Parts: sequence; structure tokens; C-alpha cells
Amino acid sequence: METTEIIANAHTTINATVSRVWRALVTPAEIKVYMFGATVESDWKEGSPIVWKGEWKGKPYEDRGVILNIDPGHTLRYSHWSPLSGRPDTPENRHTVTIELAGESGRTLVSLAQDNNKTAEEQVSSSKNWTTMLEGLKKSVEQS
Repeated sequence: METTEIIANAHTTINATVSRVWRALVTPAEIKVYMFGATVESDWKEGSPIVWKGEWKGKPYEDRGVILNIDPGHTLRYSHWSPLSGRPDTPENRHTVTIELAGESGRTLVSLAQDNNKTAEEQVSSSKNWTTMLEGLKKSVEQS
């Protein structure tokens, strides 16, 4: 039996202010550096589309979603669907990705959760991918 409540999680602490980390989360040129080379298009407003284009494991992709909630410096939540999933673009096949920031003493805790993983294997794979992305975010922000 499939369940949609399997959550993939990832987190990191970045030695930078919340405002600096937030800027990296919503600036396409910065996103391209740490998110596997993806080109991201969005106006970063609630209800607006967000599109990621790139190549993953030798295959071109164009992932789509919608900005569900944006609270600058605190929360970025969006839906996400990828044709690489092999599933049709229907609501039951979209993930919700929630990124939350919390700052303390010039450092930022970044917590990420992705819902609607269909299997434990998908959860593990998603967690690994998001952990890699957050490691890239950390490296990119701390070196800039």
C-alpha cells in the first residue's frame, strides 16, 4: 500500500545571517550554483509558478511547481513535480517542499522537508538529494 505521508528531511547550519541565506534561496544566479546547475524562473510571489530547468543524470528536465507560501527570512514553501518521476503532473504526484530558516548569533539553521514520498526508498533518495543541495548552499554562501 502506498502512503503519501513519508517525509524526507534535511538540515544544515550556515555561518551567515538569515538575510544572506534567504537571498541565496531566491536569487536564480545563486540557486544555479548550489542546486545541481538548475536554471530557476519565478517572481517569488505566493501563487506564482516556479520552474526549474536543467540536466539530471544526463537527462534534460523541466520541473514545475507553485509558490505556496513565502515569508521572507523565515519560510519558503512550494509544490514540486518532475517529469523524471515518471508520474503524471497531477496533485497527488506533487511534493510540497518547505524550507524554514532560524537565525542565532549570525548563523542560520536551514530545515527542509519534502512530503509525499511514495516509498521509504524514495524518501531516502530525496533526503540524500536535499542534503547534497543544502551542503552546496552552505558552501556557496560561506565562500561568498
